[in-house]
Amino acid sequence: MSLQPAQLLVRIGDREVCVKIIGRANFLSGPDFQMLANELHARGFRRFLIDAGECGLMDSTFLGVLCGLGLKLQRAGGGEARGVELFNTNARLTELVESLGADELLRITAGPVPLAGASETATTETTSRTREEIARTSLEAHRTLMSLSPENAARFKDVAQFLAEDLKRLKSRD
Repeated sequence: MSLQPAQLLVRIGDREVCVKIIGRANFLSGPDFQMLANELHARGFRRFLIDAGECGLMDSTFLGVLCGLGLKLQRAGGGEARGVELFNTNARLTELVESLGADELLRITAGPVPLAGASETATTETTSRTREEIARTSLEAHRTLMSLSPENAARFKDVAQFLAEDLKRLKSRD
């Protein structure tokens, strides 16, 4: 079975962005989502609505990327705002978010995604990422999760070490 990145459908509203995740939001989807979020943040968007109703699975890398966006938005909002809202999560994803302490950065909501004045709708193009880009994004995501709690630091210590060594090895090839 080959791994496929999730499909990301994007709707841009007046002041917020909705990203619908279809499929498995995994380490292959992380770099594309991170690039998209960074571009939209640079354009001034500070509220991201994530429709996870068709997201069958989310791995720790993708969740870490979401938390990284949440931290960026929290800093931009003076430390109070939770600018990332997850809609229609399944029980497994809700449990994952809560067990990793990500619910401090991500708000979980049920029901339709409220997006006022949607002006653009697009499907993101999945880009072929290098192993180095994937490793860098995964390492950053796991370090973000580790910063959320001492339990996460212990849980992801070995993963982060492996990713750091892998990234170093990949860079030395260049």
